[in-house]
Amino acid sequence: MAQVSLVRSRSYEPQLLKQTIAQMLDPWGGMEGFVKPGDRVLLKPNLLTGSRPTKECVTRPEIVACVAQMVRDAGGDPFLGDSPAFGSARGVANANGYGELVEALNLPIVEFKGKRYQTLGDRFDHLLLSKETMEADVVINLPKVKSHVQLTMTLGVKNLFGCVPGKMKAWWHMEAGKDVDRFGEMLVETARTIAPNLTIVDGIIGHEGNGPSGGEPRDLGILAASDDVFACDRALLEVLNVDPAIVPTAAASLRLGLCPELDAIAFPHLRPVDVRIEDWKLPEALVPIDFGLPRVLKSTFRHLYIRLIQEPMKAYRGQNKA
Repeated sequence: MAQVSLVRSRSYEPQLLKQTIAQMLDPWGGMEGFVKPGDRVLLKPNLLTGSRPTKECVTRPEIVACVAQMVRDAGGDPFLGDSPAFGSARGVANANGYGELVEALNLPIVEFKGKRYQTLGDRFDHLLLSKETMEADVVINLPKVKSHVQLTMTLGVKNLFGCVPGKMKAWWHMEAGKDVDRFGEMLVETARTIAPNLTIVDGIIGHEGNGPSGGEPRDLGILAASDDVFACDRALLEVLNVDPAIVPTAAASLRLGLCPELDAIAFPHLRPVDVRIEDWKLPEALVPIDFGLPRVLKSTFRHLYIRLIQEPMKAYRGQNKA
């Protein structure tokens, strides 16, 4: 049975945060249940942008610092990585106050580079994913609770789209932009292929309304953790009183049989009803996944894709068949 730890937490104060996260991880034997001595551990926060550092658009550095220290205490070797929508991982991290923790913990920041990987599902026979993610011994997914103007909500599954290198993310927006179900399935397949060992969601302060960056901060006072990213997202949607059917990632994971129903999830601490938020604000209106770009730009992008991505993919498939 999938487990999701839900706890109340209203402070980013380091000592309190460490105690709370340790409490959340008790059902799995603490951080040692995920990290063994010598493991290289990727910490994957949401580093969306450096342009709105006071609007709670990214995972708070205090969360990452706490998790990094717990990984070190378990004998692991943590490093930080992401592929932000705007700018470099290091630049966005520094703009959001990560500088001190990176320096204090001597925490490396990596810029993701792509490599093709076979997927488990048959609808997407390949994905271009971060080599650094796929070669890590342990992946700890550290998303932020946010509304999203294209996908309604962004939680654990959507956060793993940051493991797709930048140009390929733009391609998927074009390729699947007219089919929200296909885009949701691509995100789910990405999450299933990466298979994060642990997801810890920063919901102490969320970002509601016209997210992922155009909304406003919202005090929620919750943290969530699970070894099942799909169950974790499902539980948080219940907390926020958001119908999974209107969230493409959740709808796809349920449709594909990857997400358990609520009655098949164990809650060792609080249940969603105990921390229910009745008035979470969703986007005022959804915008197209393909950004509504003019047809000429889409055509140009597709031409570049065929030359730079699709043709090498054909060669890749040919090599695998041989």
